[in-house]
Amino acid sequence: MDLMQRKGHEVAGFARKHPSDIPSQYERFFPPDIVTDKISLSWDAVRTMKEIFYSRSARNGLEQVLSSFKPDIAHVHNMYGRLTTSVLDLLSEKKIPIVMTLHDYKLVCPTYLFMRNSRVCEDCKGDRFYMAVKNRCHKGSYAASAIVALESYMNAWLKKYRKYVAFFISPSLFLKDKLTECGWPADQIKHVPNFLPITELDPMYAPGTDFLYLGRLSEEKGIKTLVRAFMEMKQGHFGLKIVGDGPIRADLERLAKGNPLIRFTGYLSGKELQDASRYALAIVVPSLCYENAPLAILEAMAYGKPVLGARIGGIPEMIQDGLNGFLFESGNEAELKSTMERFIKLPKAHIEKMGRAGRNMAASQNSPESHYVALLGIYRNILGKV
Repeated sequence: MDLMQRKGHEVAGFARKHPSDIPSQYERFFPPDIVTDKISLSWDAVRTMKEIFYSRSARNGLEQVLSSFKPDIAHVHNMYGRLTTSVLDLLSEKKIPIVMTLHDYKLVCPTYLFMRNSRVCEDCKGDRFYMAVKNRCHKGSYAASAIVALESYMNAWLKKYRKYVAFFISPSLFLKDKLTECGWPADQIKHVPNFLPITELDPMYAPGTDFLYLGRLSEEKGIKTLVRAFMEMKQGHFGLKIVGDGPIRADLERLAKGNPLIRFTGYLSGKELQDASRYALAIVVPSLCYENAPLAILEAMAYGKPVLGARIGGIPEMIQDGLNGFLFESGNEAELKSTMERFIKLPKAHIEKMGRAGRNMAASQNSPESHYVALLGIYRNILGKV
């Protein structure tokens, strides 16, 4: 939104209310937040379920916004289970073209990740969403899994995404290819990499002494593999800093067994977060899931840091092995260990060279300007101005 406004475009935001919302002139029209963590058998639960499947409040709120703001294009993000396809119906009725950025695999996987029991799972491919119920994929519950599977079946049967969305934007080629494997038209999906304001981020090429993991502490991120690999390697004076919080933090701390070289910082923001990256040795992305295009990698490159990343999902598109980092087999503790040991043996000048290569790559492929040009090309295509 900021990028488009800086380029002179008028932009209005619409979302479901949340405590972390940025100020918006239309926030009075936002539908109320939905709490789904603790749903009991009650009429409130029934109303919540209706909102998850088809939100009348989202449709009504958006209609209020559109009564005064007349967009040429609607660009949608992360609308599943919150704004729902009700907003697609309204936009279509008002003949407003729709672009949608894909952040996950929800269109083809009821639980977003193509993952079950800490491993990749594609059982639902071919619209076999009942497998999510059979496997209890969502919260380990048959009931919860049935709800998300039903939502996926409804989307598949009604075909609203296929009919109403002019183009999907995929930040990675991997996500685009995975959707086309599942039957989505390749020409409906445009590849546009994520961007960062690279010139506003001050790099630090000199290597620090800590490997850094940065992000949510959850099973699919592969952090247990990282902790085990680090504890087995010949560490020397190098440490492992884990920044973030999440459901498996306590498990990870137990796994680390009080190792003084492994430090958990919890959630960081602002300058503390920037410094964690700038003063790192390298960033490690040990994911077990089909990552799309992790911003952690892009930020690491912007700060001039090499990245050690799992060879899975869209990660290999961002790391040129040996140039701006190293790749290793996802979930392979031994290979990650040897990769880190190989890295710490590199001369300081070589590590700095890898960091500069990453920074140059991000500046050329992930700049605001390149993103804007690609996005504007898609918009103009839809509006018949190309």
